Amino acid sequence: MNEDSKFDRKLARQLLRLARPEAKTLVVATIFLAIGSALSLIYPQAVRSIVDQALSTRDEGAVDRWAFIILAVSVVQAIAASLRYFLFTLAGERAVLRLRRELYGHVLEQETAFFDFNKTGELMSRLSADCSVLQNAVSVNISMALRNLAGALGGLVLLILTSPLLAAIVLVVIPPVAAFAGVYGRKISGYSRKAQDALAVASTVAEETISGIRTVRYFAQETFEKNRYARALEESLEAARSRILQISWFTAFASAFGFAAIAGVLWYGGRLVVSGQMSVGDLTQFLLYLMVVAFSVAALGGLWGDFMSALGAARRVFEILERKPAFSAQTGEKLKSLTGEVEFRDVDFSYPARPDVTVLKNLSLRLEAGRSIALVGASGSGKTTVASLLVRLYDPTRGAILIDGHPIQDLEPNWLRQNIGVVSQEPILISASVEENIRYGKSGATDQEVHEAARIANAHDFISKFPEGYQTLVGERGIQLSGGQKQRVAIARAVLKDPRILILDEATSALDTESEGVVQEALNRIMRGRTSLIIAHRLATIRGADLVLVMEAGRVMESGTHTELMSREGSLYLKLINKQVFQLN
Repeated sequence: MNEDSKFDRKLARQLLRLARPEAKTLVVATIFLAIGSALSLIYPQAVRSIVDQALSTRDEGAVDRWAFIILAVSVVQAIAASLRYFLFTLAGERAVLRLRRELYGHVLEQETAFFDFNKTGELMSRLSADCSVLQNAVSVNISMALRNLAGALGGLVLLILTSPLLAAIVLVVIPPVAAFAGVYGRKISGYSRKAQDALAVASTVAEETISGIRTVRYFAQETFEKNRYARALEESLEAARSRILQISWFTAFASAFGFAAIAGVLWYGGRLVVSGQMSVGDLTQFLLYLMVVAFSVAALGGLWGDFMSALGAARRVFEILERKPAFSAQTGEKLKSLTGEVEFRDVDFSYPARPDVTVLKNLSLRLEAGRSIALVGASGSGKTTVASLLVRLYDPTRGAILIDGHPIQDLEPNWLRQNIGVVSQEPILISASVEENIRYGKSGATDQEVHEAARIANAHDFISKFPEGYQTLVGERGIQLSGGQKQRVAIARAVLKDPRILILDEATSALDTESEGVVQEALNRIMRGRTSLIIAHRLATIRGADLVLVMEAGRVMESGTHTELMSREGSLYLKLINKQVFQLN
């Protein structure tokens, strides 16, 4: 068995696992499917009886009875078909809802490096477009496929019972069509995957453009972005065109064989009627069953292409679901107490997306509990990388990071992050109310705790002046708030978290002087008693640190207080100040 077949079987098992919770609903739906399909096979027999009765006995009563039977069957079949569609579709919707939920949760569990290699637009495409394709496949399409399969098999059996000789003509067509479908199915699956990959690229372009719309506006690049998106869509269209072409060839092949079979049946059946070996009613019944089989097979052929597209989507979705994160965020040791002492021992680090570039080289530093340390240096010296390693967004390539003497890899990442607060240069707020953004720091916090955190962060006054107060919506990424307001909401969020270790990554560098003063006052307040790692370019922030570490090319080159470093003639710190790397206010 080749690898593709094994993978397809594995996908089939995964899809069955997805549908297993809907087993009861699917069983009931299948019962209604069987009822509807069985009743649909009565029509040709009714037509045969009417034709033969009308032509031979001229019995009007028999014609009336069969007409009434057809009407009754139609009503019951319509009810069965409606219930079959409802139950299959509902089961499919619920199954795909679980798939989306599981996929989204699994994406969030991946390590940060996963997001360095997978673009946001591509992941969104898997959550939306690919899951939508699967949604159709496991709901409406599977219902239609089972209905048509039942029609094709039932019709085929009744064809044989009606006339084995004529049925033999039809049976000659089925093997080559089935073999052809198998070969083309794999081709269609491959083309479908290419089309979905190309569409994911287009989604990535759109996501980047819309999320960065202000940059697009600043540089008047709307036309460029339209053209970039159009090119991505053209590539998607080209891949889809190849898929459609393959389906078209398959449809033409199947149709040619199907019509050839019908022509053969009409020729041979007509000769049997002329010779008296078959009645007109029997031939009519056979032709109607043949139409049932033909339409069912044709529908199955069309659905085959949809299922192949779903197979391509399933491959992309289950690739993520099967991926194991480099480390789990919910396993590891939880310390009973945390003082906040941090140590980096001979740490080397390269980002997984750029393994050939060493960002930190043999880095050693120690943050004493309750003290503040400022990391300074030119852009690219590795300051923010130190913060990223401390919250374990990545693991070091070599060396060790210890919290209270415990290797960071031994600690549960979620517990660790709950004890570390981060305030960055450009805080990201969720599109919700001010209150919900502050409560993001501590789920289940009371209103009183939220308001107290806002007061400590110097945010309560401006929040209270909003017409809707704490219920004011901040907009996407907090766009409805000014820079200073966003920063104070982010600080309030960190205050509510009450972390033992605090990371301030350029927390005031983007603010004007007035806003900086208010924010810095709030920062000074929450830094008391906490281990604080400050990454800053403003001397006003650096001066207050207990210790200043000067970094260059991923190493700590100098250490001391601001005063000590200023007094060292020819120090790197002094050179950075003279180059105005730091803002002097």
